[in-house]
Amino acid sequence: MTEERFEEVVNIFLNDIKETLTVKGREYRRNGNQFHNFDMGAQRTGLIREKVLDGMLLKHEISIADITNDLEKGILPKISTLDEKFGDNVIYLILKMASMIDKIEEENEKDWK
Repeated sequence: MTEERFEEVVNIFLNDIKETLTVKGREYRRNGNQFHNFDMGAQRTGLIREKVLDGMLLKHEISIADITNDLEKGILPKISTLDEKFGDNVIYLILKMASMIDKIEEENEKDWK
């Protein structure tokens, strides 16, 4: 892979991630809460929302592991499949980090009040 192609892949991927998090993210928000689905999952399961998110992330990690196993058998995925699977994985990691930051900042606000 050339350096130019690598940079192109990175730029396309990052732009797709950003678009998905902002545009598609609006579909999942309720009352301005981007963590709505995870909060609802937490209420139903009694887990913290990051653990709920881990469960959803696991599906995407397994999917990538399956693709890796297929590579050993000489089965190549479509680039669009890689975009989707790796994109989903990165999106869930970003959401998990944002969720943790949200909790830290909420706690810090309490300290100031």
